Amino acid sequence: MKKNLLTLFIALLSFSLSAQNADDICGIFHSVDPFSKEGSQCEIYKAADGTYEAKVVWVENPKKKNQLGLVFMTGLTYNAKDNEYQNGKLKYPGKKGTYKTYIRLVNYGKTLKMRGYLGVSLFGMTVDWTRESKLRPQK
Repeated sequence: MKKNLLTLFIALLSFSLSAQNADDICGIFHSVDPFSKEGSQCEIYKAADGTYEAKVVWVENPKKKNQLGLVFMTGLTYNAKDNEYQNGKLKYPGKKGTYKTYIRLVNYGKTLKMRGYLGVSLFGMTVDWTRESKLRPQK
């Protein structure tokens, strides 16, 4: 009996440690653009309608300062069952069209895997973003 209770306690503890709060996605992340290979920082925050959005808050290339403040991702909702943020829309600066997106937090929330795609997720690209504790100074 004690062994069963201990097993149950360990299982519940490990589940609670791996469970995620929807707002865990909020914060500042650094990523490298897969096309230009330039870095940027984005802030993910909760929008007034309860979904999650992302905007550009720092760019490595000073010529792209016009993108600061640009909200490029909208509509993300948290699906606790899949432990994933889904139903997002992504507008890539300089590209035509709107992409669908979903996101997973990995590495205890230190890394974000964002998948952007047209139509079916098979035809898309995954980009890793790294959580950062503060905003980089803009040059």
